[in-house]
Amino acid sequence: MAIGGHCDPRFFRVREVFERHFAEGAELGAAFTVFLDGERVVDLWGGVADRTTGRAWGAHTPVLAYSCTKAVTATALLLLAERGLIDVAAPIREYWPEFGTASVTVEHVLTHQAGLPAIEEQVPVAEFEDQPAIAARIAAQTPVWEPGTAHGYHAVTYGFLVGEIIRRVTGKSAGDVVSAEIAGPRGLELWLGAPPDVIERTARLSAGERTQAEPVIEVEDGDPANPMTAIAAAARDRDSLMNRALGNPSVHLLPGGANNPVILRAGWPAMGMVATARGLAAFYADLIAGRILRPETLSDAVRRRVRGPDRVLYIDSSFGLGYMRPALTFLTPAAGEETAFGHTGLGGSIGLGDVENGLGVAYTMNKLADAVGGSLRAYHLVAATYDSL
Repeated sequence: MAIGGHCDPRFFRVREVFERHFAEGAELGAAFTVFLDGERVVDLWGGVADRTTGRAWGAHTPVLAYSCTKAVTATALLLLAERGLIDVAAPIREYWPEFGTASVTVEHVLTHQAGLPAIEEQVPVAEFEDQPAIAARIAAQTPVWEPGTAHGYHAVTYGFLVGEIIRRVTGKSAGDVVSAEIAGPRGLELWLGAPPDVIERTARLSAGERTQAEPVIEVEDGDPANPMTAIAAAARDRDSLMNRALGNPSVHLLPGGANNPVILRAGWPAMGMVATARGLAAFYADLIAGRILRPETLSDAVRRRVRGPDRVLYIDSSFGLGYMRPALTFLTPAAGEETAFGHTGLGGSIGLGDVENGLGVAYTMNKLADAVGGSLRAYHLVAATYDSL
């Protein structure tokens, strides 16, 4: 398999890992980019973007990055907070008077503490293009736990809630704010709502076919004291909070699943970003350099607000204001445990920033892993990056 791009000799370990993944059949198409102190020191790609046509993965091949989106959406909101337009400690009702539960704050949503992790009514995927309507459905629900007392991954609802707060304050969608304030001015190859020309060259995700009756994830039973046992039970239960949070909308019922243009153009603020590894890594490079948010804003945003067992995923997770911090859901090597932040995406993608180590990192791919947390491909690449510092 021919690998394109370049790799600074100091980071030869990264290239070795990237090539090994292809040699072992772990990849179909993928890209990995690293900025160190603003310099692009690793920029690798290889494989095929579309296994049906054989179209090659190139330097500018974008792909749906799933929940890597959440960190970019959070950054858009934090920009508004810097300008005094949003107080993250304030109740959502200050910006969205119709919001149903008075005690839910903006911070609760950003830290997955709002108690609204699932859209309780099954809605056809096509209707999710009307983001304010979906947000209104969520806002009318009763939290499944007292807001602020626990945290659980709001896989899909996070985006509609944060997006509606942004819309109420600016009159614009989250995607429009990302384009105007973050991606556009910097020429970043990332889109929250991809235009037709980007959709045409987007890599096609590849995964096993799933039927409506299948659980969202597949795990095996184990020791009753092991969280994976609880995950296994929840995966088999169609009505579990985990399956309700991760399985609505039923994207797999669309022709082509997440490759369908309905998904790529919708710009869902939790999981709809289309990006290249180069664009996502550059986003983090600019973020840690203070070119998007002020350093003090970012420092406060990445401070751990919650850490421990996740009410939706069962395993430990940790969040700042919209950014994941190292935990089982955001695996980092020891060198990044206290300094790394960012977000993973379903199937294996990751975006990562590290102010102290000067890193902006991104991994994108189109061969999806089965597990909720993706796979260890990203971890091995990130570990090799830290080992090279």
